[in-house]
Amino acid sequence: MTRKTLLLVDGSSYLFRAFHALPDLRNKAGEPTGAIHGIVGMLRRLREDTRLSAGAEFGAVIFDAPGRTFRDDWYDQYKANRTETPADLRVQIEPIHQLAVALGWPLLVVPGVEADDVIGTLAVQARAAGMRTIISTGDKDLAQLVNDDTLLVNTMTRDGAPPEPMDAAGVRTRFGVDPAQIVDFLSLTGDTVDNVPGVDKVGPKTAAKWLAEYGSLDGVIANAAAIKGKIGDNLRAALDWLPQARRLVTVKTDCDTAGWPFTLDTLQLKSEDPVALAALFARWELRTFARRLEAANGAGGLATPAHADVRVADSAGRVAGANGGVPAAGPVAAASAAVASDATGVADETGSAAAAPPKQYEKVVTDEALERWIARITAAELTAFDTETTSLDPMQARIVGLSLSVTPYEACYIPVGHHYAGVPEQLDRDHVLARLKPWLESETRRKVGQNLKYDTHVLANHGIALAGIVHDTMLESYVLEAHRTHGMDALAARHLERQTIPFEAVAGKGVKQLTFDQVDVDRATEYAAEDAEVTMQLHQVLWPQVEADPKLRYIYEDIEMPVSKVLQAIERHGVLIDAGLLNRQSDELGQQLMVFEKQAFELAGQPFNLGSPKQLGEILFGQLKLPVVKKTAGGAPSTDEEVLEKLALDYPLPKLLLQWRGLAKLKSTYTDKLPKMIQPATGRVHTTYGQAVAVTGRLASNDPNLQNIPVRTAEGRRIREAFIAPPGHKLMSADYSQIELRIMAHISGDKGLLDAFAKGLDIHRATASEVFGTPLAEVTSEQRRYAKVINFGLIYGMSAFGLASNLGIERDAAKSYIERYFSRYPGVASYMENTRVLAKQQGYVETVFGRRLWLAEINSPNGPRRQAAERAAINAPMQGTAADLIKLAMIDVHRWLVSEGLGARLIMQVHDELVLEVPEAEVERVRAEVPKRMAGVAELSVPLIAEVGVGANWEEAH
Repeated sequence: MTRKTLLLVDGSSYLFRAFHALPDLRNKAGEPTGAIHGIVGMLRRLREDTRLSAGAEFGAVIFDAPGRTFRDDWYDQYKANRTETPADLRVQIEPIHQLAVALGWPLLVVPGVEADDVIGTLAVQARAAGMRTIISTGDKDLAQLVNDDTLLVNTMTRDGAPPEPMDAAGVRTRFGVDPAQIVDFLSLTGDTVDNVPGVDKVGPKTAAKWLAEYGSLDGVIANAAAIKGKIGDNLRAALDWLPQARRLVTVKTDCDTAGWPFTLDTLQLKSEDPVALAALFARWELRTFARRLEAANGAGGLATPAHADVRVADSAGRVAGANGGVPAAGPVAAASAAVASDATGVADETGSAAAAPPKQYEKVVTDEALERWIARITAAELTAFDTETTSLDPMQARIVGLSLSVTPYEACYIPVGHHYAGVPEQLDRDHVLARLKPWLESETRRKVGQNLKYDTHVLANHGIALAGIVHDTMLESYVLEAHRTHGMDALAARHLERQTIPFEAVAGKGVKQLTFDQVDVDRATEYAAEDAEVTMQLHQVLWPQVEADPKLRYIYEDIEMPVSKVLQAIERHGVLIDAGLLNRQSDELGQQLMVFEKQAFELAGQPFNLGSPKQLGEILFGQLKLPVVKKTAGGAPSTDEEVLEKLALDYPLPKLLLQWRGLAKLKSTYTDKLPKMIQPATGRVHTTYGQAVAVTGRLASNDPNLQNIPVRTAEGRRIREAFIAPPGHKLMSADYSQIELRIMAHISGDKGLLDAFAKGLDIHRATASEVFGTPLAEVTSEQRRYAKVINFGLIYGMSAFGLASNLGIERDAAKSYIERYFSRYPGVASYMENTRVLAKQQGYVETVFGRRLWLAEINSPNGPRRQAAERAAINAPMQGTAADLIKLAMIDVHRWLVSEGLGARLIMQVHDELVLEVPEAEVERVRAEVPKRMAGVAELSVPLIAEVGVGANWEEAH
């Protein structure tokens, strides 16, 4: 018999976390909804996760009541550091209470008792009743409740991944102490959230060390005299306080429940109330939740009158609804929803949401079944397709199995390459691929997948050219909401409210993780078939949203989908590398690093590990007594790059360390690593371009990253010399000239900028002439340098302080330059102000082509976050439009090369630059045509210009 489970949700913990961690979402009326989204998603995930909710008949969501508690009487500074609840959060609390009730959760808010203490008391009662308790919280204080019958779990994850319950071993792993020692641990470290002081300078590591040595807080106190140094002095200074700290951080598990109008037995979980949820989802514009609700219940069955009776206990202890208040016994501020349901019929068992259709996943291991599925996908209008493989490396991966789906909740998995003891019989891989090849290579057989660029590589490894790709759910998601994550598990959780099987659940974790060919075939079928059918269901949710917006549809159909095919071709071709040259450079860098190390030892007066932040901090701030610029989260002096750059202005050792770090990074990342990444089969290096990464639309390059090789240092440029053309070929670099400034001129419509570009003037010289009031012909090189910093700085939102720091001038002078710039280019100033306003109104800005650039923090109550979002709002349209332009250029150039039957190939894309490998016989033709095509992909108010270079290697061409 399944053991009964009590689910307790620490609503107060999640309330603040959801508000501060999630984007500043708002409905059309401008009302904040971010916390509402977060809490609703979390409550649903918890109920749906069968690992946690198995046997769960009882549960509650617990919130802190407003007003004082008994701890305020014990200590008048308790929680005194907390600021007033932000207004944007305050208005979301009541809707969250209402939604919790409609989702079937009892709601508990007990005056004078904190949520932690209600949870602790109920957990102890549940244990006595033979039940297990799952506490969903993000609060470390509740780790003290963990035992064999009580677990903690954090169900508010950003990526939708299944949460891992924390047992006693998990507490030890996270905190370094047993659950029974958590109270003593918190007494020593203090609790900054609740303003409970601990021992000064004692952090988690020290507290855990003391408790391991002395067993308990009492043991630490008894041995205080033996603890040496400043930390011992701090402990002895806190001895009189520690008993009070322990009292404050101890969760009360024996609250007097006599006046509570509920008991453990009455906290029964209810079914969801679809009518109440429909009304609330509509009121707060929770569209994704509403769509899923309609899909589960049928839109016709959810018509909700404007006066729908959505009830929740009010702050006076009454159940408020359409018929007025019903008194509730006892002094609770908000009675449990279980009591409310019994008194007023809020939750109706007969109105529960219909379950999802049963999943039908078929394991295809016979020719008959294979032919049946081939007939089915051949007749289908659209098929979701996925591969399971031996590796994440697209150039090395081999197929283990394929999954297909033509409708949600139905799919098949065709295992062809599982290898383990006792593996059941599978169809032959070559036979299956031969039968599927006509369908896979057909342009008319329409396919959808999740990141099909990878699957295209995998099939190419088997001699199959995948065609007919018309949709990709990863790219649909990216176009709709680039600021979110786009993995399938996260998408399913976010848009379908489905908890998918994570890879770790079938293959394990860490060093013991299996490759997919070792996974049990039956388990693999469940996992892989789900991938295909969830992809189909995601497409049915995401595509209508893309299709409905002409701008987004253009970005998806005319940019993202076609450029994905170009990127696959670029990745497949690869780049030729001179490994011998890189090895020689690596030796030279190693010798230079040894010289720097010796010089650093001399400046420090002793040897030390230059790569150790701890040792570096001891040398810089302990021995040399350099000023501390900033500290790490743990309180230690920071030695990051920003700190070293500031110190390098006045001290030789930080300057030397920066040089050492730069060379060490080049050596480890490029000269050492690149030769090892050459694929034996091709003799080339093959990067992977991340298409759904940056919110601006820019591409990312990974394994290896070819976009971060420094171009401003001699060592970086030498690495580019190792990117070479094969015999009989040249490398060609085509780069947009001053693209973001040209886009700024177009978007702002500023007459001065438009005129300068139209006349073909040097834009930095023209700006210098305007800002400094100097005739164009008399502008000095120093003035031009200042103007260049101003031009690029302002489009990145640089302040007067930033400009002053960058130019090494007084802040007043920098402020004067900015004011003169805006007086000469008023269109730019207007653009910046209008963009800030628009971004705040709609939560995003757009590129020239309509790509939405979401700004999650544009209305954040956190000042620095909001200001950063405002700067991004100004720059994002420039960066995003530049990204769109280079993608359009890639598509056009690639199509031209293929259509003309030329041997030239695109081999890299780096920021605003395209790199091609061109047969020497084609160089002049390609050199003449490529810049024209790059300039012609869009018509802006200023001319687009692309500059071309040719050479035997990348550095020579650039």
